[in-house]
Amino acid sequence: MALGGGTWLFQNKKLPGTYINFVSKVRASVSIADRGYGTMALDLDWGPEDSVFTVTAEDFQKNSMKIFGYDYASDEIKGLRDLFLHLKVGYFYRLNSSPVKATCTIAKAKYGGTRGNDITVAVSANVDDTSKFDVTTYLDVDGVTTTVDKQKAKASWDEVEDNDYVDFVRDKDLALTAGTKLTGGTNGETITSAQYQKYLDKIEPYYFNAMGYPGTDDKIQSLLIQATRRLRDDVGSKFQLVLYGATKVDYEGVISILNKVKDSGVSPASLVYWVTGAEASCQINATTTNMAYDGEYNVDTDYTQSELEKAITDGMFMMHNVTDAVNGNVTGDTRVLKDLNTFTSFTKNKNEDFSLNQVIRVLDQDATDISHLFNTQYLGKVQNGDAGRTALWSDIVALHKEYQRVEAIQNFKSDDVPIPTQGEQKTAVLEDYAIQPTCAMEKLYLKVVVA
Repeated sequence: MALGGGTWLFQNKKLPGTYINFVSKVRASVSIADRGYGTMALDLDWGPEDSVFTVTAEDFQKNSMKIFGYDYASDEIKGLRDLFLHLKVGYFYRLNSSPVKATCTIAKAKYGGTRGNDITVAVSANVDDTSKFDVTTYLDVDGVTTTVDKQKAKASWDEVEDNDYVDFVRDKDLALTAGTKLTGGTNGETITSAQYQKYLDKIEPYYFNAMGYPGTDDKIQSLLIQATRRLRDDVGSKFQLVLYGATKVDYEGVISILNKVKDSGVSPASLVYWVTGAEASCQINATTTNMAYDGEYNVDTDYTQSELEKAITDGMFMMHNVTDAVNGNVTGDTRVLKDLNTFTSFTKNKNEDFSLNQVIRVLDQDATDISHLFNTQYLGKVQNGDAGRTALWSDIVALHKEYQRVEAIQNFKSDDVPIPTQGEQKTAVLEDYAIQPTCAMEKLYLKVVVA
């Protein structure tokens, strides 16, 4: 008979033997959520319907035509190019309701929308082997008919696969067919607030840092503002909403841009794309203040100094023109005046620090990281006793030491975080601590004594 063995919880084993528990040495655990995630709901001519789809910056550069229907350099996706100048990952939702797919006798567009009308398919004899067919899909790219897929088949549609642009109609024999244009594609019904509400319902579970609305509809702005308040304050989803021209919002979770875009044929709110990407990707130890606009739009920066000062007082995100005569730049660059949000009703309990987006990023990061730490490592897993609460304290301290290492906060000491106590219920943990976010320099006041 073998000796007893295995693990133990209580010293109550009956058989002689060796009982061993292997455990990790207790050490602080630090996990800081990455930034660079943004979301938008858009009116599109092509793409998935009724679902959130993910696009990375690399995906956008390499596969924009498959995803959005247009080549990377097309004017139709200029705003998305501005967005992905700084965004790492985008979560998109197509607002179009009941878009119709373009069709022809042998193919149907992969997605509904007007972009499907720019697709042509053809079945021709293979030049090297006349017993075989070439099934070719073309797409109009900036006025040029461009091959986007070409397959060789002998005699049957079974040898031809659907591609990124069309699903083939296989109800007839494979036969020579002149280039046939798909027709009948539409973007569907008029977009209303109902589609935006569906978007909000679907995007709620996702983690993102900024949401952008590049439109001017007051009702949609109001819907998104109220949703942002609810998600930030009631659900704990810490992101900021970027809008154009919304006044008197007075909330740290909303950034409102005053500058309009001057380009013809585009929304005056198009600067939202760039700001959404820049704010989403700005790290907790950085600011967009004085950041140069490197996008493609012509931004209206015709404001006097007094108008710029009033914009700051009103909580409006502004861009202005900055020259550097020393370096010979007399034309000037378009730069962010101040990285601020719409919060303006300062009190002793909530002062002007809360109007600074850099401060909000630190606080949002803190809320996100602490929640993730507790929910994944402590909730339902660690007993609410002295040892468990001390372990939680150690992790909280380690997290804030990491914040201080990258200068997101300053003057932090372990003593700033007391060991948590039990709350009013046996399952509750109570903690109360202070942090001091660090902000980038903005003003220099000099007193020079000339001897």
